[in-house]
Amino acid sequence: MSAVMTPPVVGNGPALGLPADPAPLVPDVRRLAILRANGLGDLVVAEPALSAVRAAYPHAEITLLGQPHHAALLAGRPSPVDRVVTVPAVPGVRVGPGPDAPAEEVEAWAADQRGYGFDLAIQMHGGGGNSNPLLARLGARVTAGTAAPGAPRLDRWVPYTPYQHDTLRWNELAATVGAPATRVEPRLTVTADDLAASRRVVPETDEPLVVVHPGATDARRCYPEDRLGAVAAGLEGARVVVVGGGSEGERVRAVAAGYAAVRGSEPETSVGGLDLPGLVGLLARARLMIGNDSGPRHVAGAVGTPTVAVFTYANLADVAPLTRVWHRVLVSWHGGCRVCGLRVLDGWCGHEASATHDVPVADVHEAAQDLWGQSGLT
Repeated sequence: MSAVMTPPVVGNGPALGLPADPAPLVPDVRRLAILRANGLGDLVVAEPALSAVRAAYPHAEITLLGQPHHAALLAGRPSPVDRVVTVPAVPGVRVGPGPDAPAEEVEAWAADQRGYGFDLAIQMHGGGGNSNPLLARLGARVTAGTAAPGAPRLDRWVPYTPYQHDTLRWNELAATVGAPATRVEPRLTVTADDLAASRRVVPETDEPLVVVHPGATDARRCYPEDRLGAVAAGLEGARVVVVGGGSEGERVRAVAAGYAAVRGSEPETSVGGLDLPGLVGLLARARLMIGNDSGPRHVAGAVGTPTVAVFTYANLADVAPLTRVWHRVLVSWHGGCRVCGLRVLDGWCGHEASATHDVPVADVHEAAQDLWGQSGLT
C-alpha cells in the first residue's frame, strides 16, 4: 500500500467547492470499488463524485458496494457504475431494519471481494469509524476515504466533519484519487423504460403534472400531510398525483384529504404502484415535485424537475439542493418533535412525528406558487 497522505489543498476550483489540486491518479487500476451502501438520496448526492471517478478511470470496471435499491435504480440505466454488489447488514454500516449480519456472513462477503481483486477501493460511506475497517478488509492495493476524528485513516483521505454538504465532501474525496469533479448538481439519465413504466400507472394527459411525495425515511422529516395537500390544491391548472411506497398509504390519503378540503375533490393517488424506474419516469414528466427531504426529492432534482421541499435544520447543511433557481428549500430552524418538542439532533424520542411542522404553510404555498409560475415559462 502507498503511504498515508495528508488532506489535499482545496481552493477555488472550476465551481463552488470543487478541489483545485487533485492528487495523482492511482496507476494500473483495472477494478475499482466504491462503498456507498445507504439510502437512495445518498447515492444521488454522490453522483458528481462517482462520475468524476468514472472520467478519471475510463477503462476500470467500477463496482458499487451498495444496496438492492441501488441495483434496481441503476439496472439498464447509463451511469458511472458497471455493477452493484449488495453489502450485508454490517454493524455501523448497515441500512434498514432487521438484525445485523452474523460475523461469518460478513467475513464470507469480504473474502469474496478480496478474491475479486480490487486495485482501488473508495469509502464514500460516512466518517470511517466502521466503514474504513470494512473497506480495508477488501484487500485493495490502494484505499481512500473520509476519516472523522478517531477513525482509522486509509491510504488517501480527507477529514470528515459535521455540517459539510455531502456532494462537496465526496467531490473532495474523489480529488484524492486524481478525479477532480466538474459539477455539483447530480444527474440521473431518464430512459424510455422509465417513462413507459410511469405511464402504465399514471397515464399521459395534456395537463401539467405536479407530483407530491409525503414520505421520508425518518418520520421527523415529514411535513404535515394536510398542508402538502392544501399547497398542491392551490396550483391552478395542475394535475396533481400523490405517490408513496407501500407503507405510506396513510400519508398519501392524508395529503389527498388536505387537497380535497380546498378543492372539493381528491387528486390522483398511487400507493406502491410505482417501481423505481416508474418513479423516475413520473418525476421526469412532472413540472413540479413537492415533498420533504427524501430520496424521491433527490431523484426529481437529478432528472431536472423543479422541487419544493421542507427540511429540518439538521439536514439543511449536508443534503439540501445547492442551487435555488429550480429548487426551493423551506427550513424548520427549531426541528423539534411535534409531540414532545425534542430537537432532532438531541436524540430520538420515538414519537415518529413531524419535526418540520413549525414551517408556516403560507411560506410553502408561496414557494410552490412562485416556482410553478416560473416553470411554466420554460
